[in-house]
Amino acid sequence: MKKLALSSAVAGLLASSLSGANIVASKVEHSLKDISPLSPLWYEAKLVVIPVYPQTTIKLNDKIANELNSHNGSKNIKVKALYNDKEIAFLIKWKDKTLSIQKGYRSDSFGDGVAVQFPVNYSNPDKLPYIGMGSEGREVLIHLQKAAPNTYEPNGHGDVAHQVNRHNTNYFGEDLAKFDSEVKDIAVVDYERTFISAGFRSMTEVKDGSVDSNMEMMYNITKGCWKSTLSRPLKDEYLNLDSPAFPVAFAVWDGDKRNRDGLKLLSGWNSVQLEGREGGDKLVSALNDEVKGDVANGKVQFQTNCAACHNTKDFNMAPPYMAPNLSNIGGQATVGYLVESIKEPNAVVVPGYNRNAHKNTPWYNLENGKRVSAMPPFNWLDDKTLNDIVAYLKTLKADEEK
Repeated sequence: MKKLALSSAVAGLLASSLSGANIVASKVEHSLKDISPLSPLWYEAKLVVIPVYPQTTIKLNDKIANELNSHNGSKNIKVKALYNDKEIAFLIKWKDKTLSIQKGYRSDSFGDGVAVQFPVNYSNPDKLPYIGMGSEGREVLIHLQKAAPNTYEPNGHGDVAHQVNRHNTNYFGEDLAKFDSEVKDIAVVDYERTFISAGFRSMTEVKDGSVDSNMEMMYNITKGCWKSTLSRPLKDEYLNLDSPAFPVAFAVWDGDKRNRDGLKLLSGWNSVQLEGREGGDKLVSALNDEVKGDVANGKVQFQTNCAACHNTKDFNMAPPYMAPNLSNIGGQATVGYLVESIKEPNAVVVPGYNRNAHKNTPWYNLENGKRVSAMPPFNWLDDKTLNDIVAYLKTLKADEEK
């Protein structure tokens, strides 16, 4: 995208902030289909450090979880990428001092997890999907893995007997041991899922095997960190990554803090360049662009035009369910997304909270069956004011967790 027009403010008041990181995928000749986190092939890949920030758009209806995560900071994840003529693979590493395994038979048990997200259509890098699970008309494909025990899902095969919780089988002794053995033999060995999503409450799992991907998580108890890999085709019926550059985003969950669903740490869109491929400069520029503006004036303009509805770390005067919380928007949104959202709020409408539970503060209205944002367009702002507000928004991100 083109850089926003520079304001004429004094140079000392200008702030510059990058939107994302650039990952260069190294070319290899080996198969990547089942690559392990411990594969020596990863020594050939370039390391990139990417910050992930608390997703604060909405809160869960879980007082304990909200309290545990009320002072979350950001984390740095370390990412590498490899590709060959048919496949691409990512290695993600992040610190987590507590190993949390989700126990399927308990509603108060939550597992650590990781997700890798791609926009289905990225032809226009200024109009990418909403970073939190996509948006209407701008779908994303999400690869998700959680730390969980073996489970069995019939997935249309008609066998539901082995999906029963072992505590509800009425089996004992040898019969229970036989049941456990049968589940182990046919189980899905980990919680690995692929979804198509167009926003909150729209995630649809791909269960027909049409996405030939593989994920693996490995925890190092001594170092207190996870390593995870994702390998997938460069191209399938849902996604085409066989291009010089494409966007990717990452998320991690901490089960010890009751993380699940939208309660997680999330990166912004980052660019991936395939080593040796020419092109993709427009996308890389858009996702790694700088925004320059007068942050101090942007903060004043935000207070005047935005703070009545949007809460941030600096302003907390809006009703809690009025509009998305923007406390970490600077670490998760691109410059293009912020500009579009301010000038054309109907372009991407985040569904938000349950409208029936919060009737007086809906984030959107319905007109002819289509979501229409409750936020008015601010397309009347001059370039300098818009530039300054975006510069301020890009400063809104949590400090790194110690």
